[in-house]
Formats: sequence, structure tokens, C-alpha cells
Amino acid sequence: MAVYAFVFPGQGSQSVGMGQDLAQAFSSARTVFEEVDDALGENLSKIIFEGPADNLTSTENTQPALMAVSMAVLRVLETEGGLDLASTATLLAGHSLGEYAALAAARSLGVAQTAKLLRLRGQAMQKAVPAGEGGMAALIGATLEQAEDIATQASQTALVEIANDNGGGQIVLSGRMAGIDSAIALAKELKIKRAVKLPVSAPFHSSLMKPAEIIMAEALEQATIAAPIVPVIANVTAQRETDADTIRKNLVQQVTGRVRWEESVRAMVAMGVDSFVEIGAGKVLKGLIRRIAPDVTTTSVGTPDDIESFLKSL
Repeated sequence: MAVYAFVFPGQGSQSVGMGQDLAQAFSSARTVFEEVDDALGENLSKIIFEGPADNLTSTENTQPALMAVSMAVLRVLETEGGLDLASTATLLAGHSLGEYAALAAARSLGVAQTAKLLRLRGQAMQKAVPAGEGGMAALIGATLEQAEDIATQASQTALVEIANDNGGGQIVLSGRMAGIDSAIALAKELKIKRAVKLPVSAPFHSSLMKPAEIIMAEALEQATIAAPIVPVIANVTAQRETDADTIRKNLVQQVTGRVRWEESVRAMVAMGVDSFVEIGAGKVLKGLIRRIAPDVTTTSVGTPDDIESFLKSL
């Protein structure tokens, strides 16, 4: 018997039209998109299905949009396919904003509440640093130690920190733009395979996000958080969590903290997981997991066809 972890994608997995085939095929998926639209008081699903891409990639839209697609997929699996999450999945995890989708899947957060929190999170992160002052860069083919050295040296120019340890030699740096430019130059000197600036609007998962962390601390203090029906691996600790107060604290720290994705995947494998199922848009996590743990089975479930084939495999 396979031991499953369900994982939920983060920013960068979005594309115009995602989830539209689900909404057309299944009333249970349409209900999720309507729930999110109602929670936000606007037609976010129109932006998800029709674009324009610039609107969808604005982080205040991307964050609730990706969660909506993930929850639509899961709702179809549960409603049409009879999937029981608690008896099928041993663990859940999500990449950055995907952690919120994982918590919504685990009934720790309600879908409407999650949409509102992610909209606020996106807005707060966008406003934390003036446009053009911060950025992010991906290092491909770097070890964590090399990335830490580059961040330390580049910080002599301006603050640079490790934002994501994605695994498979992919590490993302975040910080002030002058520091990011310096880090890219250093990476080239050190013959790192690739160092590329990312098309993002703010330096996510760095201490520059402190103003956003304060806003999210206040919002999460008011949020209703229940114990999850399936344990969720936290980004900032790479540990399984079931305690509501710990989850609340981790979500606050996650705004400025490092996404420890490689450690999270390795922790799940160590707990016996041999099959990872990516729930939602794109196949980014499937690719990362394959590089971290090549012996596990990986599946992406985001379309009606994906859903049909996954349910048949159970």
C-alpha cells in the first residue's frame, strides 16, 4: 500500500485558465470558486480563467487564486471521487502560500477565511517594500553552503538572505535589489551553473517582509484555526504540526522565514511517505520532489483527466 503525502503549490505555478476545465465539468469545483469570489467580494475566478496574466500574477490575486484551484481539485476528488483525505493522506504540505491550501484541505482553516488571509498576505507583502527596491534570484546548481556564502558576501552591498531551499540544487535568494545584483555577480564568479533574477514584485521570505509579518500576526490572531484532520508539515520548521497555536505561530514566522522545502520533503520520506500527490495548478512541486527523492512516486492532479487517472490508481 502506498503511503501518500498531498502537497500544494505556491507562487510561480499559476497560469491563466487554470481550473477552468474543472469548473466547467464539476459543480463541486464551481462551488469552491464561487466561495472564494464571495469571500473576496469580487470575481477573482474571471481573472483566473480569462486573465489578463498581469492581473493574475499580481501577488494579491495569485495567492488566493492558487489556493482556490487546489481546493477545487480536492473538492472534486472528495465529492465526485469519494476520496477520504484523512484515510488516504498521511501528511500534507504546501510551498509558501501552499501551506495555507494544505491547512484548508486539512479543515484547519475554512476556504473563505483562507482566501481572505491570502489576499491580505499578498497585499501586505507587496506593500512591505517599495516597488523596485527588493527582488529575488534563483541559484541553480548551488549547495546550501555556497548560497549562504554568496548571501553573506552580497549583504556587504545590501541585505540578501536565503528565502527558499527548494532542493535539487535550487536555492532562492531574497533581499534588496543592489544585494541581489551583487549575489548574481558573485555566483557567476563562483561558476554556479545559473543565477537568474526572478520576475517577482517583492523580496518574499526575507526580514524585509517584517511589516507584512506584523499585519499577518494581527490577522492570524483573530483567525479561527482548528487542529488539522491530517498533520501538516510547516515550511519554517520542516516538522509535522497538529497543534492550532503552533500552526498560527508558524504562519506568522513564515512571512519572513525560509521555506525549507528540501528538508520538508526529506522529513516526509523519513516518516514513510513513498507517494507524493501535487494538488492544483502546474507541476513545479513534482519536479522539485523528483530531484530531492528520486525513488518516490510523484503525481500531479490538476485537470479532470488527472483526477480520473489518480482515482483509478487508488
